[in-house]
Amino acid sequence: MIRVVLPTNLRILARVDGDVELLVEGPATQRSVLDALEARFPMLRGTIRDQVTHRRRPFLRFFACEEDLSHESPDAPLPDVVASGVEPFLVVGAIAGG
Repeated sequence: MIRVVLPTNLRILARVDGDVELLVEGPATQRSVLDALEARFPMLRGTIRDQVTHRRRPFLRFFACEEDLSHESPDAPLPDVVASGVEPFLVVGAIAGG
């Protein structure tokens, strides 16, 4: 079971409180986690990744084990502690402005 932490605006859209727990088929990668998330919560399609290219939206970042995974390959394996549910996979809204 993989735990996903969403930013508040996406939790409201998905109508969830707290972490989301997902069962992911096959290896745990960013792509497989986001595919499972969008399958379970179709209203999130297009909010985290572009619906056509599946590239991460510009103002969102992915973190796990205190590391920024945003620029990693979407098919790179996630750390074992994330795949086992010990540590969460975080989707974080970036802050921009000046």
